[in-house]
Amino acid sequence: QVQLVESGGGFVEAGGSLRLSCAASGRRLSTVGMGWFRQTPGREREFVAVISWSGADIYYADSVQGRFTVSRDNARNTLSLQMNSLKPEDTAVYYCAARRFGAAVESPREYDYWGQGTQVTVSS
Repeated sequence: QVQLVESGGGFVEAGGSLRLSCAASGRRLSTVGMGWFRQTPGREREFVAVISWSGADIYYADSVQGRFTVSRDNARNTLSLQMNSLKPEDTAVYYCAARRFGAAVESPREYDYWGQGTQVTVSS
């Protein structure tokens, strides 16, 4: 049974930074795509950043391009998201996700394993 546990969320002022981490257990995820998604009340979960198993392929949502950096450590079975220059519109619950098989893709429907989410709140 795969478990993903996020940490690192919190409250920050606009322009600040946060680093999210995701620790996986129950299975080595070194051969599958992983990613970060976020959700606000009343809206669908949306793509933030995804990364291939090797780290060679990385995709970002336009809204976070240049401000967020996704990375993974396959030896430690972890995924990270460095968030800089945060804006109030980045406020959301952030989720770590992994696929059972296959490459990193942008659609959250293609992901099989999810963490419980961590709240990020950015004040103006």
